[in-house]
Amino acid sequence: MAYEQRGTRRNRRSAVRRAWLFSFWLSLPALLFAAILIYREKITAAPAMLIAGCLLLYLLLVAAALIESMIRPLQTLSNVVASLREGDYSFRARGALAPDPLGELSAEVNALADLLQKQRVRSLEATALLARILEVMHAPLFAFDREDLLQLVNTAGTQLLGLPYARCFGHTAAELGLEALLASPDQTIHSFGTKPTRWLLRKANFRQDGVPHTLLLLADVSLPLQEEEQAAWKRLIRVLGHELSNSLAPIKSIAGSLLSRVDHMDGDPDTIRDFRRGLGVVESRADALHRFVQSYRLLAQLPPPHLREVALGPLLEQVVLLEQRISVQLDPGPPVTLHADPDQLEQMFINLLANAVDATLDNGAKAVRVSWRNVDSAAMVTIEDRGMGIANSENLFVPFYTTKPKGSGVGLALAQQIARGHGGEIQLVNREDGDGARATVRLPVA
Repeated sequence: MAYEQRGTRRNRRSAVRRAWLFSFWLSLPALLFAAILIYREKITAAPAMLIAGCLLLYLLLVAAALIESMIRPLQTLSNVVASLREGDYSFRARGALAPDPLGELSAEVNALADLLQKQRVRSLEATALLARILEVMHAPLFAFDREDLLQLVNTAGTQLLGLPYARCFGHTAAELGLEALLASPDQTIHSFGTKPTRWLLRKANFRQDGVPHTLLLLADVSLPLQEEEQAAWKRLIRVLGHELSNSLAPIKSIAGSLLSRVDHMDGDPDTIRDFRRGLGVVESRADALHRFVQSYRLLAQLPPPHLREVALGPLLEQVVLLEQRISVQLDPGPPVTLHADPDQLEQMFINLLANAVDATLDNGAKAVRVSWRNVDSAAMVTIEDRGMGIANSENLFVPFYTTKPKGSGVGLALAQQIARGHGGEIQLVNREDGDGARATVRLPVA
């Protein structure tokens, strides 16, 4: 920069010297003519010196005015262009209205300054808009340079990492635990951290200052994937339920008919007793399997909720009174009115409370607590137990999956389906204050 400034000053000086030199050569004929005239007229020294001095002073003033009118506008234009190069768009060249080449040049430079100023304002507005969009985005976004250093992260990204912005920026992908995502192909599903959320990875490449960067965008696809899984399970349950029901009904009927005819048969009493026992087993198991299939068909054929205003407090009191195996503590909460189907909500809370009580009894404890509160225009119902906790959180709401010896794997899946049918969600996590799990039901308030 200093070298450029020295070069600019030298160019200015050389231009001024050339202007003075050209002015001297232009005035030289006039000086020679005055000297010849003084010599031929034989003017004395004093008048001759006066005439020469006046003529020389006049020529100097004319040359200075000429140089000032030509060099000064060029210097002004040079200063304006230098300010534009440094990003200062507040200076403008004077004389832009003059009908001459310098005036046209000044007008063009001023127009260029106006254009650059507008482009800078648009760039700042676009940058501010982009920063605002990144701030309110729910999808975590990360940008890494070619050295795998984090150069950009939004608020959702810092929340996902659980780190403040200052501890994220400038760290490598390996230090942030994002190395596997950075090396993964585009449009792949990943799980990040301890939460069961599934993320769809979108990758893109871009350049900044000529340096290649990699952009990572994570989209939460847990709910769409769960809905697709639920739809697939429903289709499978419908097919299996239909085929099994068609087969179990005649099996049960035939077993019952044969069992009624066994008593009228002649033969060895032991053989008849074995027949009776075997046919009884077939009939009872066919009946049990039929009920088992019907429970799954209930999950696949859950009707849409019939919505009406429901008071949450009395509904929970009624559910708690239905549980008689242990005493359940119900903490009072604020008055909340839901726009929901009371029958479906009651079934959902019965399933969740039954799971909590089962887990608590299996662990030898006797403490189950139910409470509710208002959070951001939503009712949050919490059911806490003191069981052994959750061993496999990824399959909690998958139909057919159960950890109970006599469980069917329907209760939690049905409860989650009911909650989502009301615009809510169920989360089941291990407690941080000891053994047990916490089920949290979020439901929109009417």
